[in-house]
Amino acid sequence: MCPVSGESRGKDRARAFLRPGFFRSLEKFFEFLFFPSFCQICGKFLEAPEEKIVCRKCWEQVLPPPPGHCFQCGRFCELAEISFLCLDCLRQPPWLTIHRSGFPYQGVLKEIILLLKFKEYSCLARPLIDLAFRYFRDDHALWEGVDLLVPVPLHSRREKERGYNQARLLAQALAEKVNLPWEAKVLKRIINSPPQTSLKGKDRRKNVRNVFQVKKGQAIVGRIICLVDDVYTTGATLNECARVLLNAGAKEVRAVTLAQA
Repeated sequence: MCPVSGESRGKDRARAFLRPGFFRSLEKFFEFLFFPSFCQICGKFLEAPEEKIVCRKCWEQVLPPPPGHCFQCGRFCELAEISFLCLDCLRQPPWLTIHRSGFPYQGVLKEIILLLKFKEYSCLARPLIDLAFRYFRDDHALWEGVDLLVPVPLHSRREKERGYNQARLLAQALAEKVNLPWEAKVLKRIINSPPQTSLKGKDRRKNVRNVFQVKKGQAIVGRIICLVDDVYTTGATLNECARVLLNAGAKEVRAVTLAQA
């Protein structure tokens, strides 16, 4: 779903004032008076106390994942209803043993993730993990034996510009769900390569080659690591992280992401 225009939002807000019982409490009135709050997706007023940044109706429009997926890379398949091994993984197995995503990267979910990544709405990390976790929490193959969660790092310059690393926030929220430790300083991005969004296929793999470095090798030796990131496209970034971790002594590397494009 595309964000609504400013004119459309203005009309929605004007109509909201005319509705009977618009302010259900004095507290909500003063909250609106001093801190106007509208859904950043559809532009409607956030009336419910628990609604922050995105309204409940927009959250409810997030599409569930397809029933079928590749057992290893996690690629969704609309035509299958069970897990299978895709041709890409048969031809060239990834460094990752298992990867799982919560959702397709489209519609409302895509807009919410973009708010998290580029609009400084860091508080969306936790509800996004809450929602995605429903779909991979019971995946025994994914979680069995995992020792440590590791977020995919941003380059220090890019993280400073953004103010935070969204993968780190996601890893922290997920660690509470699965009752596992997480460590943000295991991996470091040593080269500020161009964003992957502008590249495809082989160019993506070349773009991330040798850009990561293990900084805390003692934390991963002989252990099963689960990488955490926001979006999976070709898997180039996650696979490069996995390669570096395995070469540094990790026993196995798995991964989870919010969504896949």
